[in-house]
Amino acid sequence: MAGPAGMKHWLRLARPFTLFPPLLGILSGAVCAFGSAHNPDVSRRVTWQILLTVAIGSLCASAMNAASNIVNQIADLEIDRRNKPDRPLVTGEVEIPKAWAVAALLYVAAIVPTWLVVPYPHESFADRMRAPLHVHAAFFIYSIGALATFVYSFPAFGRSKRHWFWSNFTIAVTRGGLLKVAGWSFIASVALPEPWAIGGVFALFLLGATSTKDFSDMPGDREHGIRTLPVRFGVSTAARVIAPFFVVPWLLVPVLAGLPDPARPGAFLLTGNRVLLTILGVGLAGWGLYAARLLLRNPDELARTENHPAWTHMYLLLMAAQIGFALAYLASSNLSP
Repeated sequence: MAGPAGMKHWLRLARPFTLFPPLLGILSGAVCAFGSAHNPDVSRRVTWQILLTVAIGSLCASAMNAASNIVNQIADLEIDRRNKPDRPLVTGEVEIPKAWAVAALLYVAAIVPTWLVVPYPHESFADRMRAPLHVHAAFFIYSIGALATFVYSFPAFGRSKRHWFWSNFTIAVTRGGLLKVAGWSFIASVALPEPWAIGGVFALFLLGATSTKDFSDMPGDREHGIRTLPVRFGVSTAARVIAPFFVVPWLLVPVLAGLPDPARPGAFLLTGNRVLLTILGVGLAGWGLYAARLLLRNPDELARTENHPAWTHMYLLLMAAQIGFALAYLASSNLSP
């Protein structure tokens, strides 16, 4: 059994501090579904079955995040020797075969239990196991998320990380769009425009903003043929490309809140509180504009600083948006015990 020092190495490998944003996204998606007009339980009761469903889905998301972090570090071992030489695989504190074994166990723990993550009225264990295939959306989304880790990291699966657009696209779809839809699937059907519209906002934000993490890694990425946005176009041009993504996605929120739902005549596409959604969108756009100014003021600083303020604002914006959406949807619901 690993002692305290050994556990510390594994925690550094799993990077648990990266868990909070995706976990918050999952929970926010579930809360949005709960407060939406599409909640299959019209009384919107907070039952132990719902809490169990959300707990299972959240724990599985945590395991998936840890597994993907480990696998990505295995794939990037040579790059990390240059960019992040203190990581445990580089230092030899954790052996590669053991890292693979733990990652495999985490993937199993992340995917298999999600077969039980199905919305109301499937509440008992037997009902969850026998539920129709289409309500097991969480299982299939998590499976896609696991596959995307390999598509992003390994040449045999495409290694989308090598290309500036496909790298960002992979992250945006999985950590932005599908993350919200996965959380929604805990409570309600995903065969609706609403969860995909919400997920689309977050995906669009990450499509550009996620590149803020690439500037400080440019030397190692360039050396190993990883053509990230700043490597491909240079620091200044990359900053100008990224900047609009800090603003435009949030301006879409009030627009989507006022659009008609194509599946429900007379209803709006987003069924959260429209006033709060409008305030949220405008507020996030203003914050994003400030972050974009920081980004453009001195682009070269991005390449010299690992945690540039623009990178910090990217994460804070993402988390504020998750919380804001959850509150806007809770405000439109009536909770029942």
